[in-house]
Amino acid sequence: MTASMEAELTFRARAMLRAVAAGRGELSGGSEPDLYVDGLSCSDQVAAHELAHAGLLRPAQPASLSERVRAELTEAGAAALDTAR
Repeated sequence: MTASMEAELTFRARAMLRAVAAGRGELSGGSEPDLYVDGLSCSDQVAAHELAHAGLLRPAQPASLSERVRAELTEAGAAALDTAR
């Protein structure tokens, strides 16, 4: 993740990272993982995909296309969240 990406985190992206940090997020399997918060599909899947591709969040364990697993922040995601506070 670049410094410009850290500076560009929107309020919504930070909220998504906070939800994952609090243990409320799940990701679907696949190369474009969808984010679920509190069991509900996140309304901004484009942002969820960007966060995953930027290496800020990841599935806690491997998942097939048809399953959801707990999401977790990466070290970069935790650092970005701390920087944004």
